[in-house]
Amino acid sequence: MKEDFLHYLWKFKKFDTLNLKTCNQEEIIIGNVGQFLELAGPDFFNAQITIGNQKWAGNVEIHIKSSDWYLHHHEKDSNYENVILHVVWEHDSEIYRNNNSEIPVLELKNYVSKETLDNYKKLLTPKSWIFCEKQLKGIPQFELTNWQERLFFERLERKSKPILELLQSTNNDWEAVLFCLLAKNFGLNTNGEIFFKIAQAIPFSVIRKECFEVENLEALLFGSAGLLDAEKEDSCFKDLKFRYFYLLHKHQIEKSRVEPVQFFKHRPDNFPTIRLSQLANLYHSQQNLFSKITDLNSVEVAYEIFRISVTPYWETHYQFDKESPKKTKKLTKSFIDLIVLNTIIPLQFAYAKSQGKEVSEDIIAVLNEVEPEKNSIIEKFSSFGIKAKNAFESQSLLQLKNEYCNKNKCLDCAIGMELLRNN
Repeated sequence: MKEDFLHYLWKFKKFDTLNLKTCNQEEIIIGNVGQFLELAGPDFFNAQITIGNQKWAGNVEIHIKSSDWYLHHHEKDSNYENVILHVVWEHDSEIYRNNNSEIPVLELKNYVSKETLDNYKKLLTPKSWIFCEKQLKGIPQFELTNWQERLFFERLERKSKPILELLQSTNNDWEAVLFCLLAKNFGLNTNGEIFFKIAQAIPFSVIRKECFEVENLEALLFGSAGLLDAEKEDSCFKDLKFRYFYLLHKHQIEKSRVEPVQFFKHRPDNFPTIRLSQLANLYHSQQNLFSKITDLNSVEVAYEIFRISVTPYWETHYQFDKESPKKTKKLTKSFIDLIVLNTIIPLQFAYAKSQGKEVSEDIIAVLNEVEPEKNSIIEKFSSFGIKAKNAFESQSLLQLKNEYCNKNKCLDCAIGMELLRNN
């Protein structure tokens, strides 16, 4: 037995409410179960309950055992002085307020049906991956669709928080925020945080001023990444190094110190040299990028904006001093999809939120055009009958697995609630 199940029982009155009595045999009539806030203090606030002949307004605390009241030291916490009913599964101890008045106790196990308990046990029986994996196919499509939308925007809310924090650190410069987010995206998992720090180390005002010469942008990015620290005979290397130190002096920038970028275990097209060159070319070819991103309402527009490649030197190189067969090295469609998912959509959402605008339908419309991610979580859901048709659905499934299934929050999940009702 877990407290979250007792919260569920109380919140939705999933017990016999007609013949309720306290452990002292006083009649209980529930007018309002109260509001479940999941904050510090009692579990349900502002409940309205008649006990015996007295109507009470106050808070309700829920525990597995009555003695948990003392185990959690509630007797020392003034937040619990206004508890009017203690709801427990098993009553094993009388509970008193500071003024020595006894708190009425409702022992729930006497009022919950065997069917409800069996459904709960069935839902939480361990499976190979998630508790409800064998029952997912039976979830009504309407319920699933509504839950997916809520999951998706929960995920966006989480992603928007660090964006708004970054906005504060950049003095509300949305262009600088976009530059940092794109840099992180271009760095992928291995170099993402390093690229993010590189972008933070270069004042975006300098990027604005130098964007008309792509070599200057490359010099700033490569230099900040520590890729120009060595001595090489390569003419491109020498030119970028000269530009880098000239730009540091020109704009009075201190030489940044970041962790070394990683080449190991990357495919050559994902080498940091290639990704930094592509990022430089993006800001060279696309002025007013932030306004284009916030106005974007189709994935095809994204494909057009990010139709970029590398500078000529990197068409025949992956590293300095090592020539390779010529290759254009444009951003792939799948890479642009990642930019849409991880940068464009969260930025649009955060910007709209800061402006008090509603863009939910526009965001869903864009992601309905994007292919779903391909990873083990999405594949596993597919094997159990929940197939993601687009990125909107795959993003919601990732939120479901990571924030609900992995944390055993079945009673906070619409799917779990549906199964508990209908098993």
